[in-house]
Amino acid sequence: MTDQSLEDVRVATDKAAAYAGAGRWTVVLLLFFAMTLNYVDRQMIAILKPLLSREFRWSEADYANIVTVFQAAYAASYFLLGRFVDRFGAKIGFAVAFSIWTVAQIAHGFARSLAGFLGARALLGLGEGGAYPAGLTAIAQSFPTSDRAFATGFFNAGVLVGAVVTPLIVPPLVLGLGWRAAFVLTGMVSFAWLMAWLFAFRTPRGAGDTEGVVQFHWAEILRSKEAWAYGIAKFIIDPVFWMFLFWLPDFFAKRYGLDLKTFGPPLVAIYVLADLGSFAGGWLSSHLIRRGVSVNDARKTTMLVCAFLATPVVVAMQAQTLWIAAGIVGLAAAAHQAFSVNLFTFPSDVFPERAAGSVIGFGGMMGALGGMLVAQFTGWVLGTFHTYAPLFALAASAYLVALLVLHLLSPRFAAVELSQA
Repeated sequence: MTDQSLEDVRVATDKAAAYAGAGRWTVVLLLFFAMTLNYVDRQMIAILKPLLSREFRWSEADYANIVTVFQAAYAASYFLLGRFVDRFGAKIGFAVAFSIWTVAQIAHGFARSLAGFLGARALLGLGEGGAYPAGLTAIAQSFPTSDRAFATGFFNAGVLVGAVVTPLIVPPLVLGLGWRAAFVLTGMVSFAWLMAWLFAFRTPRGAGDTEGVVQFHWAEILRSKEAWAYGIAKFIIDPVFWMFLFWLPDFFAKRYGLDLKTFGPPLVAIYVLADLGSFAGGWLSSHLIRRGVSVNDARKTTMLVCAFLATPVVVAMQAQTLWIAAGIVGLAAAAHQAFSVNLFTFPSDVFPERAAGSVIGFGGMMGALGGMLVAQFTGWVLGTFHTYAPLFALAASAYLVALLVLHLLSPRFAAVELSQA
């Protein structure tokens, strides 16, 4: 693939994206709110872990299994719904995924046993796995390469807003109405978003012309080293944020004696920093591209900075005060989000639009598989050694390793050509 061919691919994509007009920011705003709801639903189990563990007598292994079941369904969903998005488009794909995970959230309120929670978490993972393939495909259709990382950063910031909002709204809901009502109410209010999405989103002219027809063989993607570059990088870094999301409340409870009423502020601080990282990472690479830096150099330079910023998290367990620990973890969370924003753009940077959703799905599946392994490892470490130190050590090195893999397998972000099926 020559540099001119690579540029031709990107020009064609940018021409299609230019048709989106001002409405593209409405789409991003809707995606932002969808991811906020996504992470409220996802994180509630972590906020309620101490309470539910006492009520249902869960062990560390039981909770690890709940996390693992979610991630297994999430992995399968990423793979299946990524393909679904390529067949039926971002609009229908996101609507289907959103409907599944909203019903699952409500189902948590009716769980009566460990098995009930396992089933509800599996259904939640099945729905939530479709959010990124659909959302990132919508952004790829609506934005040129130079603006794509910034738009992705805005979309991805909804994740962190959800993570910020959850420890603020869930404790009052639970204390006032009970945890069952909290699950049901947070699920029911989400249906308003679905109506707005179905009304507002329109596939941009010149984009998505191949929707409804699968025009490539999956074997082609699996033979592509670029797909494996994305997938392996996701396998390495995604478990870090899964660990933050599902175990930070427990870390603060055990290390600093916080409870449902008091761990809200440090969690909010961490996820506010992560939100800022999401915006900053998208802005930096987009800024470099607009100044004439190649896409390859802009993305990787930004990711290298982020990888170094994550390394101090190795000493988080040794922090003498709560707020020093929160600051260290918050910096790592910000670095993760900035790194992820640029990694998220990789499939649309190098793959044809008709395959981007499937590649995103493949990477998400790999990330979820990594998360499953780390969930079981975390349960074992905590149950055996009663310390988070090894987990923070793994988190500190993950981003440098992931960037090395990405660079070795895709040294130039060369465009990938797929034949017609």
